[in-house]
Amino acid sequence: MYIYNVSIKLLPEIETEWILWMKNEHMKDVLDTGMFDGYSLFELMDPVDEEGKTYIAQYLTDSEVRYKRYIEEFAPLLREKGYEKFGNRFIAFRSIMRQISSV
Repeated sequence: MYIYNVSIKLLPEIETEWILWMKNEHMKDVLDTGMFDGYSLFELMDPVDEEGKTYIAQYLTDSEVRYKRYIEEFAPLLREKGYEKFGNRFIAFRSIMRQISSV
C-alpha cells in the first residue's frame, strides 16, 4: 500500500470554506482520477500553531505506478483549482509513503 500524504497549513479565514471544499469537491475529484482507492482527512492536534491549523489529506493506492501517473497527469490541474479558489492563503507539503506493516 502507498499513501500520498499532503499536509496543508491554512490561514484561519479560509478554514471552514476549505474543509467543505475538500470534503465535497477536491478529495472526490482526486478519487475520480482512478489512481487512488480511498482517502482520509485529518486535523493536526499537536503541536498547536497560533498562525493557523494544519490538516493532512491522505490518499491510498496499491501501486507506485498509479501514484506517479496521478502526479504527472492529474495533479497539476487539481492543484491549480485550489490555488484559483484560495490563492496564497495556504501552503501544502507533499510526500509519498510505502506501508511496510500493519495490524
